[in-house]
Amino acid sequence: MRIRIAACVLASLAGCKPAEQAVERPVVPPSRVPAQFWNAATIYFLLTDRFENGNPANDTAAGRKHDGAVLRSFEGGDLAGVLKRIEAGWFDSLGVTAIWMTPFVEQVHGSVDEGTGKTWGYHGYWTRDWTAVDPALGTIDDLRAVVEAAHKRGIRVLMDAVVNHTGPVTAVDPAWPADWVRSNPNCSYKDYATTVNCNLVRTLPDILTESNAAVELPPMLVEKWTREGRLDKEKAELDTFFKRTGYPRAPRYYVIKWLTDWVRELGIDGYRVDTAKHFEESVSAELRKEADSAFAEWKHANPAKKIDDLPFYMVGEVYGWEESAGRSFNFGDRSVDFFANGYDALINFGFKRQAAGNLDSLYTRYSTDLTSGALKGAALLNYVTNHDDGSPYDIKRQDPFGAGTKLLLAPGGAQIYYGDELARPLEIPGTQGDANLRSTMNWGDLSNEVTRAVLEHWRKLGQFRKLHPAVGDGAHHRLQEHPYVFSRTLEDDRVVIALNQPAGAKVIPLFGTWSDGTELVDFYSGIRGRVVNGSITIISPHTLALLSESR
Repeated sequence: MRIRIAACVLASLAGCKPAEQAVERPVVPPSRVPAQFWNAATIYFLLTDRFENGNPANDTAAGRKHDGAVLRSFEGGDLAGVLKRIEAGWFDSLGVTAIWMTPFVEQVHGSVDEGTGKTWGYHGYWTRDWTAVDPALGTIDDLRAVVEAAHKRGIRVLMDAVVNHTGPVTAVDPAWPADWVRSNPNCSYKDYATTVNCNLVRTLPDILTESNAAVELPPMLVEKWTREGRLDKEKAELDTFFKRTGYPRAPRYYVIKWLTDWVRELGIDGYRVDTAKHFEESVSAELRKEADSAFAEWKHANPAKKIDDLPFYMVGEVYGWEESAGRSFNFGDRSVDFFANGYDALINFGFKRQAAGNLDSLYTRYSTDLTSGALKGAALLNYVTNHDDGSPYDIKRQDPFGAGTKLLLAPGGAQIYYGDELARPLEIPGTQGDANLRSTMNWGDLSNEVTRAVLEHWRKLGQFRKLHPAVGDGAHHRLQEHPYVFSRTLEDDRVVIALNQPAGAKVIPLFGTWSDGTELVDFYSGIRGRVVNGSITIISPHTLALLSESR
C-alpha cells in the first residue's frame, strides 16, 4: 500500500485517483492513544460554499439573492462538490486524514449589514435550524454520501459545532425567545464573565448556556417543523432524549441533542467546536459525553462502515490560545484547562507567527511539550491560514513552498486551509475584512506551472507525513544545524529530514540513525540509496530530502 501511494504522489500532476478496491483502511496500533493519532494527523479545512460547485441547481436555495458585498453572498459551493473531490482523490493525494467542513446546518434565510456591507450566512455560523442541512449545500443524503465516501478512504469527517449563538435577526428570521438567548451586553474580554456571559458580536444572540431553566421550543421552529411535516417526530425525539439523560429542558441541552444527532445518524467522527471560550467549559464536557455515546451507538449499529476503533475527537477554537500556554487559557481572573473539559486538542494560534522564527527551536519545543512536557497526552492543531485570522503566516502568498514545509513537518496536527496547496489568494480587490480569507477555490490556477509545482510540494509532504506518524508525533532531534538536518522517531518509525540542501548532489549525514548498508528512499525525489560511512548521497534537483527506510 505504501509503495502504491508513493508512486501516486510522484506521478504526473494530472492527478492520481486511487482505485477504490485498492484503498486500505488505517488501523490504529493498540499502543497508540488518540492524542498520538491526532498529533500525526492532517486535517483539511474547507469552507463548503467556496470549495466546489457540484450542483448549480441549489445555488439560490431559500430565496437568497446574490447581492451581498464582495464575497459576502452564497457562491455555489456545496456537498456535491466536496463529494466530487473526495471521489477524484484530491484529499488522498494530500495525505489528508480528516476533513473539517464549515457548519452544514440550515442558516438564516435573510441577510444583515455588519458594517462591511450586506452579508449572507454563506460561512455556516449563523444557525437557523440545527436539525436540517442548509438547502444551498444540499440534502442529508448528500451529506451522508460525503461521510460514507470519506470513510471508505479512511478519511474522518469533522463537524463544525456551533453552541454559543444563533444566527442574527433578519427581515425574515425572527428573534429567538428571551428565555433562550441574550441580546446584550457585547463581550468586553476583561475577565471570564465578560467573555462568556455576553454577545460575541452585536448581531449574534448569545445562547443562555448557563441556564438550567426549562424552555419551550422556539415558535419559529414549531412553525417550520409543522410546515415540513416533522413536528411530532422532532418532539418525540426530544422527549426520549430528556427522559434518557435526565437533563432539564434548558437551551444548551436542546443544542447538544441536535448536534449529537448528526453523530448518531451519520457517524461524524469529531467536532471542531466554534467559539469554545465564549460558553462555560462544563458545557463542552457535557457535549463530549453525549457525542461519545452517540458515536459508540453508531459504530455498534454500523460495524462495516466504521474506520477503526478510535474514539470521538473534539478540537476547540479557544481564540488566542497558544501552545506556550500549556494546558490553560487565562481569562484574566481565572485560568481554564479545556483539555480537562472534553477536548482532545486545541487550535494553536501561535504557530503561524512562530513559523517565521527559528524552526529547530520551534520543533524542539513542540516535540518536548507533546512527548514529555506540559501537553503530554494532549494534541494541538497548527495552521498557517484559516477563515478568521487576518494575520496569517504569508498573506501575500510569497512563500507557498516554505509554508507547506513548515506546517506539514511540524510536531502536532496540521490543518490545511482550502487553497493553501494552490496558493489561493488571500487579498481580493474590493473585499473587506474576513471575506478576503474566504475566496472561491482557485481550481483554474492548476493550468499555471508554478501552482502545479506548489501542489506537488504539498502532496509529497502530506503523503510522507501520513506514511510516517513519527513526522507529527515523534521525538525530534536536531542532527545538524547548517544545512538543517533532523530526525523524528516514534517506536519503530524513523525518518530523517534534510532542509536547505544544495541542488544536485548532496551528502546527508545520518548520525547513526541507520547502520551502513541500510537502503533508504528519499520520498521527495523517489531516489533510493544505501548508507555509506554514516551518510547517504542523493543526486536530485531539490533542496529538500525526506528519508526513511526503503519498503
